[in-house]
Amino acid sequence: MWTAALVVFLFSAPCQHVWAQEGAITPQDCSLDCIKEGGPGCEYCRITRADVKTALGFNSFKEFGSCIPWPCFQLLGEKDPKICQHYVHGPNNVEVEFVNEPNSESDTIVVSWKPSCYGIAFLRGFQVSLQALGGSSFACQLFLFHRNLSLPASQSKRVYKSDPFPGLPLGSQYAVTVMALPVPEEWERFYRSRNFSSRSCAEKNGLEKCKKDWYPKHIEVQQEGTAITVTFNLAPPQLGIRSYFSLCYANSMKKYTDISPNFKKNKTHHSFQMNDLQEGTNYTCQIAADEIDAVRKTFNVQVLHFLKAVSTPHSVSPSLALMLPLGLSVAAIFVVLVAALTWKTRLQMKKVYIKPDIIRQQEESGTQEGVMPLPRNRPTPPRLLICYSSCDGPAHVKAVMQLGAFIQQHMATQVCLDLWDSLSVAEEGGMAWHCRQIRESDFILVICSWGLNRRSKPSEGDEDEGADEGLHYGSNAFCSEAAVKLIGEEVGHAKARGQDLSKYMAAIFDYSDETDIPTELRLVSHYILTRDLQLLFSHLHGVALHGPGHYLKINHISEDGFTKLPSGAALQWAIYEARTEITAKRHHSVGSEGD
Repeated sequence: MWTAALVVFLFSAPCQHVWAQEGAITPQDCSLDCIKEGGPGCEYCRITRADVKTALGFNSFKEFGSCIPWPCFQLLGEKDPKICQHYVHGPNNVEVEFVNEPNSESDTIVVSWKPSCYGIAFLRGFQVSLQALGGSSFACQLFLFHRNLSLPASQSKRVYKSDPFPGLPLGSQYAVTVMALPVPEEWERFYRSRNFSSRSCAEKNGLEKCKKDWYPKHIEVQQEGTAITVTFNLAPPQLGIRSYFSLCYANSMKKYTDISPNFKKNKTHHSFQMNDLQEGTNYTCQIAADEIDAVRKTFNVQVLHFLKAVSTPHSVSPSLALMLPLGLSVAAIFVVLVAALTWKTRLQMKKVYIKPDIIRQQEESGTQEGVMPLPRNRPTPPRLLICYSSCDGPAHVKAVMQLGAFIQQHMATQVCLDLWDSLSVAEEGGMAWHCRQIRESDFILVICSWGLNRRSKPSEGDEDEGADEGLHYGSNAFCSEAAVKLIGEEVGHAKARGQDLSKYMAAIFDYSDETDIPTELRLVSHYILTRDLQLLFSHLHGVALHGPGHYLKINHISEDGFTKLPSGAALQWAIYEARTEITAKRHHSVGSEGD
């Protein structure tokens, strides 16, 4: 039916010898009658919705602009259908150019391309479409040559341009597609696509004019004794940013600092001190404006050991004579304490196992209890993102939801879960939502299970059941796998740079195995739930569970006490149901393999 091979062969040789370069061709206004009759003044014409209505008698959808299915056949093929029955290769060198416009909240682009030399003699026009990734926004433009125009191979280096696409929100992602016309029924290489992002506010207007995108560019760190002084540049006054904050991580510890500059002293820079940092420790710190979704600037702080200089006097003064006996006394006390601690450590090393009954008797004895408040260096509860896989079935998903509810209600933590934020997930797209939460959360907990690493294909007998589950959990399965891989890469990069890994955690329920934890997450702390709820609490809030002569007992979070709470009982029952369902599925799969 088609003469594809002959056409491609005839036009393949000239393509190798084309070197001519001409200026860009922009669309022109012309009528459909001029295009159909082949007039000289309508070489490269834009087609409007009014033209489509005139030719076909109906209005096209506004979202599709002037584009219609099979435009060559419907607009040019009435008198001579053969004009639209040829193969044409898709265009080359598709580029996106940003156009300056006064609106500071949106972008305008123009798309350019070059036609392919393969089948260029039969080229009848182009169709350019713009699709927002993760959204429903769509725009399309149609351009046609007049029917008597036949381009030579030398014109394959000419650059064609579209009309402007205005009103693109800043910081959005799009896919632009340029289609060569005509489009035969049995042809796949008739278009070229590329993805691009509209400029951010900082890229278009400059960082100094964007409150949401602004962050300190210049940061200087100095150490004076044990105090760390940080100097950074302030935001321009017109942005209205009045306060800032700093957050540092190291060894499961966090140091939060509120920063309120004195603009009367200095309007461009400010210095603040970070005290109580451990010597010989590397901190990963962030500084940002105290605004919602502010961009954080990351920097590193290495606290060096501070050594005081000691001078040797030529004569012993009376004050030194008084200090010598006192110093000897302190040294003796220190030696005694060290010996006692060493003896106690050796006894602890010899102790292999203590029965739980003995520990319970000791706890129920007359030990005095006290209240230990949480550290108040954080104005808001820590933000925890929970990632999981839905491939283990709805019972496992329910257990994850109950765990999130328990942590948020009784562990002073703000939990982020995709099932609780379905509207934002639908607006942003699952992967974009996970990326934003990974960036903004203080901690990330990955619930590892058998299905996290293995997505089993449903058998023929289970196709209906698998299809039903896919409607609810299919997109989550893909996004969770991609998010876990992204978290694994972040862990690997942080480990290679010597940065703190306390942001990342892995956990399993008691019906899963430790082998279900992905290899890349075995570098971080991992817990077995619900046995390690107290350890998880200690990790989230940076409090020690044990100390010299005492231990920290957290009410309603112990392995035995959490079930006394309604949410704890619901969590225990959800884990029981998940264990029963997963065990039955595994036995069924083993029995099927044996048959």
